[in-house]
Amino acid sequence: MGTRNFILFFMGAACLLKVSLQGEHQRRLYRDLMRNYNPLERPVFNDSQSLTVHFSLSLMQIMDVDEKNQVLTTNIWLQLSWNDYYLQWNTSEYPGVANVRFPDNQIWKPDILLYNSADERFDATFHTNVLVSSSGSCLYLPPGIFKSTCYIDVRWFPFDVQRCELKFGSWTYGGWSLDLQMKEADITGYIANGEWDLVEVPGRRNEKFYECCEEPYPDVTFTVVMRRRTLYYGLNLLIPCVLISTLALLVFLLPADSGEKISLGITVLLSLTVFMLLVAEIMPATSDSVPLIAQYFATTMVIVGLSVIATVLVLQYHHHDPDGGKMPRWTRVVLLNWCAWFLRMKRPGEERVRLACHNKQPRGSLSSVDLNLSTGAHQHVGFPAHYTTTPDSGVTCGRLLGSGEEEVMLPGALPSLTGGDPDLARILGEVRYIAQRFRDQDRDETACNEWKFAASVIDRLCLMAFSIFTILCTIGILMSAPNFVEAISKDFFT
Repeated sequence: MGTRNFILFFMGAACLLKVSLQGEHQRRLYRDLMRNYNPLERPVFNDSQSLTVHFSLSLMQIMDVDEKNQVLTTNIWLQLSWNDYYLQWNTSEYPGVANVRFPDNQIWKPDILLYNSADERFDATFHTNVLVSSSGSCLYLPPGIFKSTCYIDVRWFPFDVQRCELKFGSWTYGGWSLDLQMKEADITGYIANGEWDLVEVPGRRNEKFYECCEEPYPDVTFTVVMRRRTLYYGLNLLIPCVLISTLALLVFLLPADSGEKISLGITVLLSLTVFMLLVAEIMPATSDSVPLIAQYFATTMVIVGLSVIATVLVLQYHHHDPDGGKMPRWTRVVLLNWCAWFLRMKRPGEERVRLACHNKQPRGSLSSVDLNLSTGAHQHVGFPAHYTTTPDSGVTCGRLLGSGEEEVMLPGALPSLTGGDPDLARILGEVRYIAQRFRDQDRDETACNEWKFAASVIDRLCLMAFSIFTILCTIGILMSAPNFVEAISKDFFT
């Protein structure tokens, strides 16, 4: 047992000795590398040479797109690599030490910043260690939550594609001192966003010349191309708007006697106004372009507003006072003849009038009594007043439908008929007055029916016109977006 314990103690001591030797080499390497090292000095063999820095990024997540403030928030890992001439060593002199790590403030590192940063600290990176290999190659991978300014073009909202640029470059070094080279962006670790689909992240290297200096100033610009996912906005904004605009068409199907036509139109208009305010809250206050959904809402509100105006006209026609005036000739020709024929609408009682006209047989008057008067001109005290038409009446047989024949009492025949009896003459006068009142009521009812029929024609005409206009506006405005088909196919059917 004693030999076994001795062997275990020897092996443990050997391990500790090996670790302590490796730690000693690493400690000595740090001490040797930092001797006479100045982090302000550009690490090149010749100061006339430019130091090449390779730059790339890994896009991890699109966290937020603030349309109102036009700020893009992303989670990005930067990737910077360069060669430090003063941080090289021979691995044989430092056994087991292939690489070391330095805090970024102890060695030289390029001052690469996001030019279009919107962060209050401007530099939003988390300062990590720099990995240095024996060949002097330095690798710096600082992560950060970057807030960058981005012009949000809301013209095709919610079927829009946004392009946000991330411009990186050295803040103080020019192209002759620091040559910034681009590497392709890495999106393999990207976490999907619920509102935006990442399309691509292309990059390009630019060189800009300023009047102050002859040397170029390079920068690397990555463009985050993202497409808005429209399922949320389609279900919460577009579909309710389409349904509300469809309800506006029901105004023309609602009977005028119900007294709710104006109320329905105003309610639909107020509903669209509420949805318009919801859209305005998430849109940037810009006059550069009008969002597509705002165009659709505005057009729908105009349609609903015009439907309310048309409804007022319909109600004015429907409740027209017969004593308020005769229907104009052009109104009767356009509405009662042309539009009614185009809409295949028939006036109430029209079929009955036609049957009466075709089947009318000459009948004798109820009061056609031969009075055996001496004068032949007044042998009949009454004559049948057949159903006649006026040039602008638009009716083929007459004014009163199914009223039969009327008796028009001749004043000269009353004395002969009554035989000079004043009571009978007074009775006949009252009967004639009652008959005249009935004729006036029938004439007023006919005029009212004409106005009501004209209102029905306007209702049917507006229903067809507004239906076609609503469908054309819905298809024309929404489908004008460049990626409408792609958005619908991916968001609604995938």
